[in-house]
Amino acid sequence: MRVGILGGGQLARMLAEAGGPLGLDFDFLDPAADACAGALGRLHVGPWASPAGLAAMAACDRVTADFENVPAEVLARLAGQTAVRPPPLAFAAGQDRLEEKRLLEGLGIAVAPVAEVSSRPDLLAAIERIGLPAVLKTRRLGYDGKGQVVLHSHEDLEPAWQQLGGHKLILEGWIDFDFECAQTAVRSADGEVRCYPLTRTLHRNGVLRLASTPAGVSADLAARAAAAATTLLEALDYVGCLTLELFAAGDRLIANEYAPRPHNSAHWTIEAALTSQFENHLRAVCDLPLGSTEARGVALMFNWLGAMPDRNELLRVPGLAWHDYHKEPRPGRKVGHATLVAPDQPALGSALESIKPLLDRETAALLGEFANFSRTSSATT
Repeated sequence: MRVGILGGGQLARMLAEAGGPLGLDFDFLDPAADACAGALGRLHVGPWASPAGLAAMAACDRVTADFENVPAEVLARLAGQTAVRPPPLAFAAGQDRLEEKRLLEGLGIAVAPVAEVSSRPDLLAAIERIGLPAVLKTRRLGYDGKGQVVLHSHEDLEPAWQQLGGHKLILEGWIDFDFECAQTAVRSADGEVRCYPLTRTLHRNGVLRLASTPAGVSADLAARAAAAATTLLEALDYVGCLTLELFAAGDRLIANEYAPRPHNSAHWTIEAALTSQFENHLRAVCDLPLGSTEARGVALMFNWLGAMPDRNELLRVPGLAWHDYHKEPRPGRKVGHATLVAPDQPALGSALESIKPLLDRETAALLGEFANFSRTSSATT
């Protein structure tokens, strides 16, 4: 079976790595000639709606995507020619932050207060209703902290408007959260849903830096996170893996956004789950039986940004798995990750003691904060 993937980044690369043992072949469509997945299949370079690219995707048995901002209308066109999974509706709803919030709220999933902003008077009215601090966000094309500005006081309004005022916007209420978490789940075409253990996450400047499982939460909170993701999957008639990002504040869960694709926060599943999110996404897309989402142990994932660190000493740490995405170094770019896996928390803690001296100062500081689960109060992911 041949699978077409719109997008040729690291998620597409890891999908292809998981799909090879399943006997799957891959085509990728990406605007970049150096897309890092290209070495693992046939890479078609061009715009999302290029005739040649669409023809290549339409010739595949199944089509999916590794990027949430692939135009939904392109996926809808392909859906008339081949099986597109997840459905274009899941991308269309997630590509507009206002529509996404309305969808979640309509399903009974709590979200931050939100208001549509089309003008300066709209912004002032929204602030009057929601209050400050708040986050001004573009409705479209925002990921990894892009397209948003935190408003702490009225003095921040004009600079924020100068930066974002040319776009359709929303104002979103500030969430004073205890920690962030992410629920990854997979749904098959016949409606079976399986949820991975909840992941605790830490972001900086809108970019995921650390992720761990178990999340260290109550059984009730974990069950409610799984129920929210299941509700969303069923409402979208979804097929594949999806991640719902959440803020935890006391005993409340507030949804931030969802990703209709495999997600950075669940990369730990490659080594630390019986079936990785990438394999399960492909199993669902290709009508294969879903695999177990049970964890093999405990895990902590590090994101490498900008450039890969020196691997020589890090690879000496028992239980460390290394992933280089084969991407050119660039400030702030996700270029790889590492996952530390152990049978239990004491063993993980011992391994972390070995790894701490090998980390750069910033990562070590984040690890110290994450280990203490200290309170964070900036909702800008």
